[in-house]
Amino acid sequence: MTTGQGPGKGLFITFEGIDGSGKSSQARRLAETLRTRGVDVVPTREPGGSPGAEEIRALVLEGDPDRWSAETEILLFTAARRDHLERTIAPALAAGRVVICDRFADSTRMYQGLSRGDLRGMVDQLHSLMIGREPDLTLLIDMDPEVGLTRALARKGHEERFEDFGPELQRKMRQGFLGLAREFPDRFCVIDGNRDFDSVAAEVEGIVLDRLA
Repeated sequence: MTTGQGPGKGLFITFEGIDGSGKSSQARRLAETLRTRGVDVVPTREPGGSPGAEEIRALVLEGDPDRWSAETEILLFTAARRDHLERTIAPALAAGRVVICDRFADSTRMYQGLSRGDLRGMVDQLHSLMIGREPDLTLLIDMDPEVGLTRALARKGHEERFEDFGPELQRKMRQGFLGLAREFPDRFCVIDGNRDFDSVAAEVEGIVLDRLA
């Protein structure tokens, strides 16, 4: 797996966190802030981010939470990620652009690799074989699980695939994400998401601008 920013390469930034942590809103704010500073930004998301990957997104995030086995979900997410990488992420980075992605492989390590059995090894094997790319910088928005779940359920959207698993999953995922931050300290920054939106955004902006500098 490769990571790091080489000469003439773009910067690959991902946002991670439990449902309702505010990471999606922070990703959008960061993209807007960087654009005002003249940075060429490509905002994207997972699952999705390319036409084929968006079709897979509908398969895995809508409908019965038990529709797919954990193993099938891992294959679907990996297929979506491969298409996303080929068609969106890699070309943007090769052109020297900054890619800001709402979720990436760390979410699959958690939601499929941890929450539904001990399948982390399978996730990592497929990632190494088919993706082979880690973010340059991962911003983990850490949030109280109960608050996050309340926020997530309040959205009342049609994509409630993982919120439906309940508060115990939220608590397990939070600890799992913090464990990933310890596992990959060179690329993870943990940010306290229990503060007001602007305070979190200011910390995110500072971290990213330092990295760009």
